[in-house]
Amino acid sequence: MSPRRIAVIECPEEIPCNPCETVCPQGAIQVGNPITSRPRLDTRHCIGCGACVAACPGLAIFLVSSDNNGPDEVTFPYEFLPRPEPGESVTAVNRDGESLGPAWVKACWQPQGADGTYLVTITLPVGLATKARGIRRPSHDR
Repeated sequence: MSPRRIAVIECPEEIPCNPCETVCPQGAIQVGNPITSRPRLDTRHCIGCGACVAACPGLAIFLVSSDNNGPDEVTFPYEFLPRPEPGESVTAVNRDGESLGPAWVKACWQPQGADGTYLVTITLPVGLATKARGIRRPSHDR
């Protein structure tokens, strides 16, 4: 059985924002009232579709998949050109842009209903899913 992909919300701001709540097809994300409340995820209902990742204007939502039996996976929004290609070798970076080591692009995709934001899914060594939040590409990101 493959590990389950699930959203991770790292929204530190209490600002009026709720696209994640409105696009979630499962109703798994609740902002509630007031609209400045931080979003809450009901993991029982998250299907890992990525709609919330693409809709978040703050780039504060990721998809994480980890089960300690294979490589971890992290999916994050990617708004640069050119987009990475599946199989491409990249460097995973943490929230501060510090290198975490090698990773590989598994997919570059748009969830259904996305407004133009692409998502990149990378695979990386076990234990790094909770730390990786982006990539550095040797020949493109300088």
